[in-house]
Amino acid sequence: MVNKAASKATSMITRQYKFVEYFSAVKYLESLGNIGAGYQKTDLSAHSHPEMFLERMQDFLDLLGNPEKSFKYIHITGTAGKGSVATAVHFELVKAGKKSGLFTSPFTVSTIEKIQVGDKYIDPVVFAKLTDSIKPVVDRMLLSGRHGAPSYFEMMLAIALMYFNKEKCEYVVLEVGLGGSYDATNIIRKPTITAITNISLDHTNILGSTRECIAKDKAGIIKKGSEFFTTENDQKILKIFEEKCMGTGAKYHSINVHSVDYDVRNRLLVGSICQSLGIVNVAEEVGPLPSMPARFEIVERSPLVIIDGAHNPSKISSTIVNLRKLKYRSLDLVVAVSADKDWKEMLKLIAPFARRIFATRFSVPGRVSVNPKELFIEAKLVASKGCKVELFADPVMAFDIARRTMNKSDVLLVAGSFYLAGDIRALYCPESQILKNRDSKLHI
Repeated sequence: MVNKAASKATSMITRQYKFVEYFSAVKYLESLGNIGAGYQKTDLSAHSHPEMFLERMQDFLDLLGNPEKSFKYIHITGTAGKGSVATAVHFELVKAGKKSGLFTSPFTVSTIEKIQVGDKYIDPVVFAKLTDSIKPVVDRMLLSGRHGAPSYFEMMLAIALMYFNKEKCEYVVLEVGLGGSYDATNIIRKPTITAITNISLDHTNILGSTRECIAKDKAGIIKKGSEFFTTENDQKILKIFEEKCMGTGAKYHSINVHSVDYDVRNRLLVGSICQSLGIVNVAEEVGPLPSMPARFEIVERSPLVIIDGAHNPSKISSTIVNLRKLKYRSLDLVVAVSADKDWKEMLKLIAPFARRIFATRFSVPGRVSVNPKELFIEAKLVASKGCKVELFADPVMAFDIARRTMNKSDVLLVAGSFYLAGDIRALYCPESQILKNRDSKLHI
């Protein structure tokens, strides 16, 4: 018995030591943001040379031996739904027997969630080794690169592409990080499929203050030879996409989504892409989209607890559509929002549905949350009559008190930020579990 206990303890220590290198790799990647000027994107419309972001990514990949050149790409952007669509297309490819890699952002709890082959995230040990392998190249670019060291996102993309090469993937599904034209993922030359889910106002400080500006930036992923698909339905925006397709020689497909909700829109887009790829006969064959962490994710059923990373007005609107499909007595809301989002509009949309609101923040270092006091004051202004609004600086405490004091017939919704979603989802699926299993599945 003693020997068994000792063996188990030794095994646990070995496992934890194995992940030490992974955590060291993550710390290295995340810490490079303190390098300074020119590191991250700013207002692209006022930038003197926005092409530098693509040039820097290409220089980086050239030094790494061009791991990006071996795949058939499905490249997806849009204001809302792009992660869900990318994940669903990936799983349809896997179901059809194709070797497919998936690169998405953001993650909720663990960095490895961003990189996946088949149904498993990248092995954390492999992730650490690949990170070590790029460090000399980062040093070289920092010393003599024409645009300095690559950004965190650029390094994550490079690691993903190296991993997909290692795993001999045939297809790679890429979710754009931000925008389109100058996003690091846009270094790919000949995508098989390009897609834009929809266009709403988000990242206006970088992409522009109008939907037309944002549409033009996102349309930068459309390239010659690709089949382009969109579920956007604004005719002015569609004209921008159609003209881009005509100018580049891409084949234009506008999917009719009149009077259907967000889930159906995304399914139609996934089905149309998969039909074009030849892995389904008709678009309608595609069933419900696979569940994803923090995308209106039910983490408890009795009582009903939902985590949603909705972080802009468009996504909050989708959350409200999903809420209306449920039967419940009252809604309790735990909310935190990044300071660069249109948080007042988000609160204006969701607050009137709540019986209680818990204004809080997220705990991710280096990311600025709206001051909980400001959330508290604004929530008081826009909430329905009789709504109780409380303030907590600790997001876990806010959630714990909300959870313990809700009734069985109520719904508890955590929303406003992927960072907040990560804080709370880790209570149900800690990173140690994700690293061990290489998935984020919950068993409820």
